[in-house]
Amino acid sequence: TEWTINTREEKLPLLEALLLRVPAASKGFLRQLCKKQRITVDNHIAEADRCVQAGETVTVKTSQRWLEFLGQSRIQPAQILYEDDQCMVIDKPAGLAIHRAHGHDDNLLWRVQDFLRLRGETFQVAPIHRLDIGTSGAVLFGKGHAAISQLGRMIMAGQATKRYLALVEGCITVPGELSSAVPAKGSSKEALTRFRPVAAIDGYTLLELELITGRHHQIRYQLAEAGWPIIGDKRYRGKLMDGVEWPFLHCHQLAFPQPTTGQTIDVKCPLPEGLCQQLKNLGFIPESYRRNDMM
Repeated sequence: TEWTINTREEKLPLLEALLLRVPAASKGFLRQLCKKQRITVDNHIAEADRCVQAGETVTVKTSQRWLEFLGQSRIQPAQILYEDDQCMVIDKPAGLAIHRAHGHDDNLLWRVQDFLRLRGETFQVAPIHRLDIGTSGAVLFGKGHAAISQLGRMIMAGQATKRYLALVEGCITVPGELSSAVPAKGSSKEALTRFRPVAAIDGYTLLELELITGRHHQIRYQLAEAGWPIIGDKRYRGKLMDGVEWPFLHCHQLAFPQPTTGQTIDVKCPLPEGLCQQLKNLGFIPESYRRNDMM
């Protein structure tokens, strides 16, 4: 099990940082892991009282008991992409709704609330924006009423940047924009999406897309209308492939102002392993979609 230390955990003793990620585990168990040298920080054996720094990588050697503690948590350690006192960014898997919906009692908000309950944290938490059920990637949550309201206003004012990766049919060689009206609650609204090709092979292109407006199904609709439907997107006539259960659409970058300081927080969310494998199967070279400026 591996993850990267974030702002919330910075300068904490390793033991306390571990408890924030795996709140079901006992202090005694985690202390024993450190004593038995089963935990490293940046590939060095680390003691329980060692203070950690943002950006360091924590690695835990797996054991049956460790897996049992992980199984008691609805949010896994590496899913927490960023956290501070006012917000957190969670990596949502495809197939999971953000809110409770008909036929979807399990949802990301409930998982985050349950995770925070294990920590003993009882403040209000809420998602600030949405991803479709079938879309994976970064989702921003606010902590407490004031932060939730402020982050919501920032999103509405267009102060956040959201970038996606999508695998589409067609060979696209130059960047551009998709500007068109998309269906919206019985009418239509103008929408703008910027795109650039990341890699292409045999009639497929991996695109990076930036949402300028935030309409429902905007990327999926506009790409289909352009003649480049997303692989696996049944609703918008996307080609079906073995191993692609949901549309190949992933929110891989989220940037937003920190509510108190105004400093830009830039969070990257790597492609899920299943989507990476699909690209490999098609012949894409991993370096083409795992560059530092991408992931």
